[in-house]
Amino acid sequence: MTVRVPIAEQRNASYDIRIGRGLLAELPELVQAACAAARYAVITDSQVGKLYGEQVVARLRGGTLAAELFEFPAGEGNKTRETWASLSDRMLARQFGRDCAVIALGGGVVGDVAGFVAATYLRGVPYVQVPTSLLAMIDSAIGGKTGVDVPAGKNLLGAFHQPRLVVADLDVLASLPAAQLAAAMAEAVKHGVIADAAYFGFLEGAHRAVLARDAGVLERVVCRSVEIKVDVVAADEREAGRRATLNFGHTVGHAIEATSKFTVLHGAAVAIGMAYEARLAEALEIAERGTGDRIRGALERYGLPLELPDPSAVHDLLAAMRVDKKARAGTVRFALPRAIGSMHGGAATGWTVAAPEDTVRRVLTGF
Repeated sequence: MTVRVPIAEQRNASYDIRIGRGLLAELPELVQAACAAARYAVITDSQVGKLYGEQVVARLRGGTLAAELFEFPAGEGNKTRETWASLSDRMLARQFGRDCAVIALGGGVVGDVAGFVAATYLRGVPYVQVPTSLLAMIDSAIGGKTGVDVPAGKNLLGAFHQPRLVVADLDVLASLPAAQLAAAMAEAVKHGVIADAAYFGFLEGAHRAVLARDAGVLERVVCRSVEIKVDVVAADEREAGRRATLNFGHTVGHAIEATSKFTVLHGAAVAIGMAYEARLAEALEIAERGTGDRIRGALERYGLPLELPDPSAVHDLLAAMRVDKKARAGTVRFALPRAIGSMHGGAATGWTVAAPEDTVRRVLTGF
């Protein structure tokens, strides 16, 4: 399956997402057709590198493409300015020129870091996303957001830089740890909440098949989630409007990641965030009654957490939310559902809502 991402805001910035099986074997031809370059820097982390790094480089070289592997230590804790600087410096030391390209091989952390390297290296070089996690396939590899985390919060330094191609080989999901598979389903559930009630209903009943890695069901999840995200980002490349709806669950979720020093998986943090933000939507009389319970029920089916990892850290969570990218004049803003499949807001009024801090605090503390 091929999904086209039409980017109207930039000339020649549209690209394809290829979804299928055995696509790593076709990578030389796919890369050369979409992103021709004199040399390729394959950026990956220490975990994915062991599984696919040398294999991908060997295939590229076998396809007469000059490629070199650049690894960095795995984990969200290494999605930093220091990692970005080290990778850039290593590419400079190997004399990669402006005719090079980057291939991001890995999950969301790799995609964000490698994309940021591509966005800034010699003022910008092209890149290809090759996501190896379900979360990256359905979310982070799409839309051109790149960046790193800083002590103040998640993704606060970065750039919009669209890939030339995204290659999602479903076969690599066989090596994905069960916890990461489940965590990725938080983003799939989010897609159903924000845009497709029927898809949400499908996910409610598909949990056993998904967790058992049923090939057909996983392919359906990837394809539908990709379609939803593409529909949103294509119309709003730089998050000036409707793209903000993709942040449902992320205001609280990012604060959880930051305050836990990234010991909580992104998908798990977003699941908790959606559980609380859905409660907030009802408290603000934005969402239909029962919306929060249904969202929590769907997340629970995938074994995802629903409660704050540290209930005593509400003060720290609120502080982290104040530096969220959606915050304005110190006021925390949230993307909230009106009902399953429909988000609050619109082009005229905006897609996020300011919430009084005392209301947010009551929701987080359960009072």
